[in-house]
Amino acid sequence: MLHWNYDMMGWGGGIGMIIFWIIVIVVIVLLVKRFTSQSSERIERKESPMEILKRRYASGEIEKEEYVEKKKDLES
Repeated sequence: MLHWNYDMMGWGGGIGMIIFWIIVIVVIVLLVKRFTSQSSERIERKESPMEILKRRYASGEIEKEEYVEKKKDLES
């Protein structure tokens, strides 16, 4: 009677397993890249001009007169 050796027959033997693991690793790397890029996009939020003006005034970069003048410009 003829018996088949199924250890290396599925998916082309060892080459099939290597290709399988390469695909698994690539998928994992792509998922990690996708989730890390999304989280960094949330962190890098752009400030509005008014927020920038308030931050500059609060840090002492500009005086009150300049703040009030620029605030009027932005509001109009």
